[in-house]
Amino acid sequence: MRLCSIASGSSGNCIYVGSETTHLLVDVGISGKRTEAGLNVLEISPKDLDGILITHEHADHIAGIGVMARKYEIPIYATKGTIKSIKACNSVGKIDDELFVELEADSKFTIKDICVNPMRISHDAAEPVAYRFGYGNKKVAICTDLGVFNDYTVESLRGMDALLIEANHDVNMLQVGPYPYYLKQRILGDKGHLSNENSGRLLNRILHDNLGTILLGHLSKENNLPELAYEAVRMEITYGDNHYKAEDFDIQVAKRNEVSNIIQIA
Repeated sequence: MRLCSIASGSSGNCIYVGSETTHLLVDVGISGKRTEAGLNVLEISPKDLDGILITHEHADHIAGIGVMARKYEIPIYATKGTIKSIKACNSVGKIDDELFVELEADSKFTIKDICVNPMRISHDAAEPVAYRFGYGNKKVAICTDLGVFNDYTVESLRGMDALLIEANHDVNMLQVGPYPYYLKQRILGDKGHLSNENSGRLLNRILHDNLGTILLGHLSKENNLPELAYEAVRMEITYGDNHYKAEDFDIQVAKRNEVSNIIQIA
């Protein structure tokens, strides 16, 4: 199984997960042109895509979905609330109703040889989810856009072989930055985004010996820096309440405008 970030950040998200025979995207929050270019780097044609899984309806997750769906007739998987919101979004254009496939959190389903297991997240959207994927005995997860985590989140993310997890903002940068007060409160709230430190704290509860790569994603352009996210998460792991050190894991930061390293889960 392979995991790769085509784009990840507050301005657009598109993540690839696949096997030799199954090719999936989680969100298309960038243009169709950029999505196709990213897939080309992975030596995958958009015609090979078996599905697009949408986490929620915010623009940085669905901006290019209309173009991709209409051009290639790719099935779109999302919750009932998310589908309703996408259909009401004029900017994505008309999408054939038959392309939508409704899913529910914690209800597993398969797309060819990959098992998909959505999980609930806390975010200010209609019915948002994160996704876990299984291929044989290997598991990966993509979990961003959550203001808080709880025991359910921790249990849902246990046992992963690789993980893309949100490290959205540095709290100090956000607090002293140019955002209006209401937006700062939204981001810091229970339905906002995980800070670098909270990302590390969540990781501390799910670390295990076989966790290979940790990919930090959905970084804010205005309120974070890759170096800050990387070091803050490493500090939380090394000095957190666990027996691990940051160097025990391959920690990377997903790139905003470039295809990140391809993570191979053997």
